[in-house]
Amino acid sequence: MTVDPALRAAAETSKAWPFEEARKLVARVKRTGKKEVLFETGYGPSGLPHIGTFGEVARTTMVRRAFELLCDIPTKLLCFSDDMDGMRKIPDTVPDPAALKPYLHMPLTAVPNPFGGGYKSFGDHNNAMLRRFLDTFGFQYEFASATEYYKSGKFDAMLIRALEKFDDIMAVMLPTLGEERQATYSPFLPISPTSGRVLYVPMKKVDAKAGTITFTDEDGSDVTMDVRGGRTKLQWKPDFGMRWAALGVDFEMFGKDHQTNAPIYDRICEILGAEAPEHYVYELFLDDVGQKISKSKGNGLTIDEWLTYADPESLALFMYNKPREAKRLYFDVIPRAVDDYGAFLSAYQRQADKPVDRLMNPVWHIHGGNPPAPEEGGISFALLLNLAAVANAHDKSALWNFIRRYQPQLSPETHPRLDLLAKHALRYFDDFVKPKKQYRPPAEDEAKALADLAEALSTLPAQSSPEDIQQKIYEVGRREPYTVTQKDGSVGVGQGWFNMLYQVLLGEEKGPRFGSFVALYGIDNTRALIGRAVKGELAQPA
Repeated sequence: MTVDPALRAAAETSKAWPFEEARKLVARVKRTGKKEVLFETGYGPSGLPHIGTFGEVARTTMVRRAFELLCDIPTKLLCFSDDMDGMRKIPDTVPDPAALKPYLHMPLTAVPNPFGGGYKSFGDHNNAMLRRFLDTFGFQYEFASATEYYKSGKFDAMLIRALEKFDDIMAVMLPTLGEERQATYSPFLPISPTSGRVLYVPMKKVDAKAGTITFTDEDGSDVTMDVRGGRTKLQWKPDFGMRWAALGVDFEMFGKDHQTNAPIYDRICEILGAEAPEHYVYELFLDDVGQKISKSKGNGLTIDEWLTYADPESLALFMYNKPREAKRLYFDVIPRAVDDYGAFLSAYQRQADKPVDRLMNPVWHIHGGNPPAPEEGGISFALLLNLAAVANAHDKSALWNFIRRYQPQLSPETHPRLDLLAKHALRYFDDFVKPKKQYRPPAEDEAKALADLAEALSTLPAQSSPEDIQQKIYEVGRREPYTVTQKDGSVGVGQGWFNMLYQVLLGEEKGPRFGSFVALYGIDNTRALIGRAVKGELAQPA
């Protein structure tokens, strides 16, 4: 692709975290002389994919695109599913947990699919759920199944190498284990020829020349088994290092729960004759009560739930921001993510002559250097939520009646993102905002201020700009007890004035810029809303 020299020069010093990681890869390829850079992400399909899984692919892609701006060497992203792992417990999210009990400890691709839909196994179904979203979002990747890689022989040569280095691998692993586990540990996990289960058993003999291991099967008999062809797999820590060595992985990021194990992965990769990849460790996501989200528990948000209420770009922005800080990943983070994305997209257009600023803008990373032009209109998700509240709207056509009156040039056809946000706002309002709304009646002095506001608004033309309306709101609010003294000594309007407007008129503790809301809802409609509030018609009975 053609690279803008000014952007490449800016990328060489950009403080955006994807460029910081990409520069490490540039130094790596200069050292190794590789002709292709392999990015990898890992996925454990023990439960349905969650947003954390998507985040790993999105963030890795951001580093990949940053590298491609800095360097002309081809790249590839491999999304690797550990679907040969044994099912150690039955996830809470499956329809009929009891039906899966006979398949405990079998490889996930040998467990029947409880969800239907034509997939052969539980692992196949969960893999498909991951690919469906990645494809929808437009990621460029190659999907890899551990089952297919082990069974097809792609790992055979490295498995033999692991047999040759068996003692060295054990020397790395045993100090990390308790005394009881040390007595039974083996980096190789055979698949029982009698039960089909993944066995955690010690090895009686290891024969690197023959490529075999000998162990005691579940029926008590000793079995000598070839490690190749999918008959065995490696424990997850050795598997990390083996996979890196076998595939030549250059970059992989993982969550903080892997951080203490990273030196183990690295050392095993090196024992097997390869250089460990570059790492990036991100913080874990938390649910609404501060607990780590888990695929098996099904807490936190799913991919589909986010897309029920917002666009995928807002999700990508959430993933971009501060990946090394723990963040709550729950429904209440969605509105801000939606509006922040729109603000960054608008700012990008103003940064055309500032390549450094463009590379610090998240939308460059979300869209791989090619953000779309923003839709004009300036109607935020927060405004749509408040409009849904006061307009008693039940479908997006009702919202569009207000939008067209406010800005006649807008339409669902010319502004598809706004149309999508209108649909999302209605759903989000019904499910999360409406149940928590709590209007309060105005106090006597507040009722007087509101009546004065209604009178002041009546002096404005119907199509007044949000700025002119906001000025009137300021003028009325510049009274006790709402006034504050500015640093320059002038008298300004305190937040208490707007807090009262939100609480009394919208049933919220906070809200959008009020002049913008009035412009969208309409001056006459707002005056009528104020009248209802002053009469006590909005507040809930005590």
